Amino acid sequence: MQKPVPSHTAGRTVRVWDAPTRLFHWLLVCLIATSWTTGSLAGDWLRYHFWSGYAILTLVLFRIIWGLVGGTHARFVNFVRGIPSALHHVRELLRPGPTADLGHNAIGGWMVVAMLLALLLQTGTGLFADDEDLISTGPLGDLVSASVRAVLTTIHVWNFVAIQVLAGIHIVAVLGYLLVKRQNLIGAMVTGRKRVLAPTALDAARTHPALAAAALLGAAAVVAGIVNLAPYFAR
Repeated sequence: MQKPVPSHTAGRTVRVWDAPTRLFHWLLVCLIATSWTTGSLAGDWLRYHFWSGYAILTLVLFRIIWGLVGGTHARFVNFVRGIPSALHHVRELLRPGPTADLGHNAIGGWMVVAMLLALLLQTGTGLFADDEDLISTGPLGDLVSASVRAVLTTIHVWNFVAIQVLAGIHIVAVLGYLLVKRQNLIGAMVTGRKRVLAPTALDAARTHPALAAAALLGAAAVVAGIVNLAPYFAR
């Protein structure tokens, strides 16, 4: 029988998600919606589709850097775990009441990795892809043959279906936590704070804004270099 949670513990919150991680999350949501909309509208909207794609690639590169040097629960080493940890989390899900994870659980950690890889593939192929009317082409499109560009465009189209599936699974999981496990993961990603069960849990160490800014500028510089220098290599 599960022991009741002490009242002083049940109402306690700790700082989990740093500001850069939260901003990354919500900006990515907005940009994916923007890319979806502008890509569907096509025509002159493809200009904004490309810009949105460049911004997504910048964010993904930033998140990879931040996964190495960022806050405690943003680092890959603290949430990318093996199969035993994933099975342990499944057992936790089958028990009543909230789970004990502070940051990403073992399953959620692999979902993060899968989404980042899918977005890298999406933005990477988008740099080469063209539209149905062959009016708009990615900045690296002229570096490859028409047949290769056609293959990359097809991958770009179908990979977005995979991204939609991953996003759908994420939304269902978050709603499941809210309705079944009574854990508000959405609120935690807004405020950065999460209600915990462990009385010994501590606030995550604060991250330095300058480090996040440097990571973002570095990612933006890489993307800008790819986009702006590509025409010189295509000559």
